[in-house]
Amino acid sequence: MIREVFHYQSRFEGSTMVFKIDFPVTEDPGFPGLVKDLALLAKTGFKVIIVPGAKEHIDTVLKQHGIEISYIPTDDMPVRITASQAISYVEMAAFNVASRFMTFLSGSRVDALIGNFVRARGLGVINGTDTGHTGTVDKIYTESLARVLNLGMIPILPCIGWSPSGKPYNVPSGEIALEVCKALGAIKLFIIEARDGIKVTRFTPQEAQELIDSNTSDIQQELKLALKASKAGVHRVHIIDGREEGAVLKELYSNLGIGTMIYADEYDSIRQLHSRDLPDILRLMEPLMQKGILIRRNPEQIQEKKADYSVLEIDGSIRACGALRDWGESQGEIAAVATDPNYTDLGLGRKIVGYLIEKAKKTGMRRVFVLTTQSQDWFESLGFKEANVDTLPEQKRKVYDQNRNSKIFALAI
Repeated sequence: MIREVFHYQSRFEGSTMVFKIDFPVTEDPGFPGLVKDLALLAKTGFKVIIVPGAKEHIDTVLKQHGIEISYIPTDDMPVRITASQAISYVEMAAFNVASRFMTFLSGSRVDALIGNFVRARGLGVINGTDTGHTGTVDKIYTESLARVLNLGMIPILPCIGWSPSGKPYNVPSGEIALEVCKALGAIKLFIIEARDGIKVTRFTPQEAQELIDSNTSDIQQELKLALKASKAGVHRVHIIDGREEGAVLKELYSNLGIGTMIYADEYDSIRQLHSRDLPDILRLMEPLMQKGILIRRNPEQIQEKKADYSVLEIDGSIRACGALRDWGESQGEIAAVATDPNYTDLGLGRKIVGYLIEKAKKTGMRRVFVLTTQSQDWFESLGFKEANVDTLPEQKRKVYDQNRNSKIFALAI
């Protein structure tokens, strides 16, 4: 974990990160800890921008003052109708939420500024209904934001924008966060909410779109915002439950994280083994060698057959490995498959075996096989069928260990 922290700190230090934080998070007992973590990021060299959501608080304030709450349904998300008698209360609620962040940031001795960084224009009439003081982003004042960030301060952008003449508009916090990301070239967008069921998942933009199209996700709106941000050039968007202790730090500083990430840059990749990787793959293989699942190999033996080995990296850290050895007769053996047990849910074993199968195809092999003592069910789930020793290439039959008595599973390719 410490290695990962240093890796990500050096990788992202000085970069701009936008945090869209939904209102229910601010009412959670863990909220002061979340703000303290954001302050820590600002102190350690990150450019932090906070965009607080205030929807639920605005609704509460409007109800208290007897003002009707209404929305217009759209394909994207419901649009609030902000009547002229409501806008002053909307402003009050939005700035009240922003001041909560200011209070706890001050306690962490980090300077912050609630500012008018958003120029807005009216959304106008939608489907025949006048949206009143509901607006959309017209411009982000990037120079002002940059000055604040360069002073080491955290800008806080409430969900209010103003026209050039000073007319206030209620603007969705998600839209503000997206436009800030575009304007400042943010490398990360965090969507922080109070919601159960956000699982550790990693998606490409294409996979996120497929999930949206399937209409089976309980975070549809968040995925839509994340996809827009990815298309706008944000490298990574993270959707996390802000009520979990240290949620932002766990997501930011570890390969695995705790939430859902949509990544437009390279997150995982498979490549050939380098000599410098030997300590890492031995670390993965050692527990399996101790249990007898893998035969014991020393660094010299691996180095000698280095060309056979491939490794799967996640953000520069090796989390899986495997080898493909050519035994002639158009047959290859898949061996030394090991994965980091903390990454089981990501299916890394399947990925590395799939890669080795494709490698075998490209080299002209027609059949791959494995020798296993305890993993037969897993290989069967990948399509391998049990076979006899007699089906092995002659060179492999000569060195087959009768005492180990490994089962043989093969796959025609």
